[in-house]
Amino acid sequence: MHILKLLIRNTFRHKLRTGLTIIGIMVAILAFGLLRTVVSAWYSGVAASSSTRLVTRNAVSLIFSLPVSYKERIRQVPGVTEVASGEWFGGVYISEKNFFPNFAVDAKTYLDLYPEFVLSEGQKKAFLADRKGCVAGRKVAEQFGWKVGDSIVLKGTIFPGNWEFVLRGIYHGQQKNTDETVFFFHWDYLNETLRKTAPLRADVAGYYIVGVKDPDRAAGVAVAIDALFKNSLAETLTETEKAFQLSFIAMSNAIIAVIQAVSIIVIIIIMAVMANTMAMTARERIGEYAVMKTLGFGARHIAGLVFGESLIISAIGCAAGIAFTYPAAQWFSDTMGIYVPVFNVENRTLLMDVAAALIIGVVAAAFPTWRAINVRIADGLRRIG
Repeated sequence: MHILKLLIRNTFRHKLRTGLTIIGIMVAILAFGLLRTVVSAWYSGVAASSSTRLVTRNAVSLIFSLPVSYKERIRQVPGVTEVASGEWFGGVYISEKNFFPNFAVDAKTYLDLYPEFVLSEGQKKAFLADRKGCVAGRKVAEQFGWKVGDSIVLKGTIFPGNWEFVLRGIYHGQQKNTDETVFFFHWDYLNETLRKTAPLRADVAGYYIVGVKDPDRAAGVAVAIDALFKNSLAETLTETEKAFQLSFIAMSNAIIAVIQAVSIIVIIIIMAVMANTMAMTARERIGEYAVMKTLGFGARHIAGLVFGESLIISAIGCAAGIAFTYPAAQWFSDTMGIYVPVFNVENRTLLMDVAAALIIGVVAAAFPTWRAINVRIADGLRRIG
């Protein structure tokens, strides 16, 4: 108990220097935690992927379509339970800056395949009964102030024109990592309109979402689907939803690598700052350490004082950084929710924060401890007075 009091008194002997160091560690831990949360958010779609869903797309590229006739043929493959057509619509609301994911889908089958999109029974029936009906996630609806029954007009980018919809439902996520920014409507509405305005673009689907009965047989089902269309004019590539999501993330590997590198650099910089603080502290107390040696205190006692002081400063800075991480993450989620749909601070990130603070405390105290232990008593006593 007396040792702890001594450590605390030593820690705050120079209040300004200690305070600034703690603030620096707090900012570093906050930045580190947020950057690691950004990386986790990037993979949130992968984490939320279902093992019972496959995605079938054109083998050449996702930008090429598949014939609608493929739908029933895929449904006949053993192990397949549901098939839903999907098309990336790419519409914007009012202006190009109001971007959010929006799709044309087979409404009923899509909702069956995505039970994590929770919709009230009344809203579900209203959506299925209205050809111009649409459903929006809670976050996108809150961003634009939409209410059920509102008329919404999206400006088409891939499919030109102004497309009118009626908001029939607002879903919320079944789980914490469920994307609540998706906007979807009836594929039939898109297809029927294209038959009138652009017949050559009608009767195709961008991809198919395939439900499988047994997740353990998903790989075999994927092979069977692709074999069905081998050597056709539109060969397919079928993969698990997780692999499909990872293929998009692979396009931004460089960005993720930079974010990870920056998070590590932040820790290295604050480690240098902390080491400088501890070096100054040890240099000022060389005389005190010499007196302790004269009184019979050994190297382990001196090392305990230096390491203890360093770890206390790191611990306080870490606790403050973690405390500020949650409101900062909430602000980021509210501000950038459309672009980063799932932004939650994970327990793993908190453990990494603690580990980073521990490393800072230990590494920063290593050299000052070595110097304090190896100082000669006569040299140390000369500094007194």
